Formats: sequence, structure tokens, C-alpha cells
Amino acid sequence: MIDSLGQRYGMLPSSVLKEADSFDVYVMDAALAYEKYMHDKEMRKHNKMPAEVNLSEDQLLQGLKKFKGEA
Repeated sequence: MIDSLGQRYGMLPSSVLKEADSFDVYVMDAALAYEKYMHDKEMRKHNKMPAEVNLSEDQLLQGLKKFKGEA
């Protein structure tokens, strides 16, 4: 987190340690989470990563049987 804050604001890690407080860390965490969200959203838009899928245990077991050639 210190490195990310330093990179974003052009500060040395020692300056970040000296000047930053918990609010800065909170804002940085929120900013990084939002950047990841937007990146993942863009990747799904272009089918570069699978969307999250919620399958039941029965569906997973059926898929495993099919994969093994048992069904």
C-alpha cells in the first residue's frame, strides 16, 4: 500500500510513512478496488475472462461425471 500511495502521488516511501494517515490508506484501497472492478468489467465485455458462475453442488457433480465419461 505504501508503494502504491508513493507511485500515485510521486512520493518516496519515507514521505508516505511520515505524512499519510489511515484515511489515505482507506481512499487508496477504495481506488484500487474500483480500478480492478472496471478492469474485470472490461475484460468480461470482450470475453477475455469468464463471468462468475454460481453452480449448485449437484450441477458440479453432474459436470464431473460427464467429464469422466460416467454419464
